[in-house]
Amino acid sequence: MTRKHILNARRLLCPMPVIRTQEAVKKLTRGEMLEIVGTDSGILQDIPAWCRINGHTILETRTDDFDYYVVLQVGK
Repeated sequence: MTRKHILNARRLLCPMPVIRTQEAVKKLTRGEMLEIVGTDSGILQDIPAWCRINGHTILETRTDDFDYYVVLQVGK
């Protein structure tokens, strides 16, 4: 079973959610999942773009009230 890690990026504005995501992914291994939770809607575009550039896979994006979620799988 693949472990899912959670990154709390609430109250962070661009570019900090992407920077924190990058820092978190460095500590993970290929196949692990990271769920980013933020309050800046920009993460729904910024993190998938970062993933495309860096070889990671977006598994899910969703919105729940005032929170935005992105789930990625580490690729490299």
